[in-house]
Amino acid sequence: MLAKTTKIYVAGHRGLVGSAIWNNLLQRGYTNLIGRTHQELDLLDGVAVRRFFDEEKPEAVVLAAAHVGGIMANLQYRADFIYENLQIQQNVIGESFRHDVKKLLFLGSTCIYPREAPQPMKEDCLLTSPLEYTNEPYAIAKIAGLKMCESFNLQYGTNYIAVMPTNLYGPNDNFHLENSHVLPAMIRKIHLAKCLNTHDWEAVRKDLNLRPVEGVNGEADEAAITNVLAKYGIESDHVTLWGTGQPMREFLWSEEMADASVHVLLNVDFKDTYEPGCKEIRNCHINVGTGKEISIHDVAMLIQREIGFAGEIRWDSTKPDGTLRKLTDVTKLHQLGWHHKVEIDEGVHRLYEWYLH
Repeated sequence: MLAKTTKIYVAGHRGLVGSAIWNNLLQRGYTNLIGRTHQELDLLDGVAVRRFFDEEKPEAVVLAAAHVGGIMANLQYRADFIYENLQIQQNVIGESFRHDVKKLLFLGSTCIYPREAPQPMKEDCLLTSPLEYTNEPYAIAKIAGLKMCESFNLQYGTNYIAVMPTNLYGPNDNFHLENSHVLPAMIRKIHLAKCLNTHDWEAVRKDLNLRPVEGVNGEADEAAITNVLAKYGIESDHVTLWGTGQPMREFLWSEEMADASVHVLLNVDFKDTYEPGCKEIRNCHINVGTGKEISIHDVAMLIQREIGFAGEIRWDSTKPDGTLRKLTDVTKLHQLGWHHKVEIDEGVHRLYEWYLH
């Protein structure tokens, strides 16, 4: 257990998970926290990262900073996803080792698992068959990160733990229509369609002033707004969503991911992540999820009911579905003492409330 006075650096403290971890630590009485925005510290710059560690000397590190995005972004910016994530991990984990950081928590993603992984996915199915093509560069970077933690632990006796969260959603989510993940994107699309449907132009303009789409904000005329939203499948009588709606997904409320992460940071050591007496120690990372899944179609229906959109939901099957199932086996997490509480219907309600305010 870390003392309440431990100096903890949260890399990515403004992001979806990082901000939730920061708040969770504060609520537990850990107030000696350090964070730096991207403007203050570019984690791609090894010299700057070393200088930061030299000056601040953190005793524990949470590596929640990453270059992330949805299917489209992963497909288009393959080089960015592998290069930037490897670089961030290399710099932060490397400096943590050089500065004798006592405890490090690395956050990955369940997209590290093979496309055809047996369901639910146990930690042991890592590297057993090919990855999903759309997010292969990102997945390889995250696999390298967890293997780096494992390898430092085995060679140098460090205490670096890697957790692999399932699909996350929650406060401070990214609602960008092209680069966001599936659930926040659907909430925003269906919300805007409802506003068009009910001629609530004040709400449409408020939304676009907060988050302009292709440079179009709430000051634009109605025709310009209608045209740009139609490009993203948002119309007054229907919303068009990507794929068939058939893929199954597991969703975890981001504040619960934070709670699980902090639980692991405070209570789990490397020796707890594998069976004693193993000849080959590997796959020491920990899946973090609910162990429950729902189809994208059913999530869309849930969101439609929550928002009260009277129009139609259509599916564009020419767009990629991604992996059909990616359900995590959370047995190890349960054995280590943590279970989720927020179910998907409550989570959708909470996120829509947050989005509106």
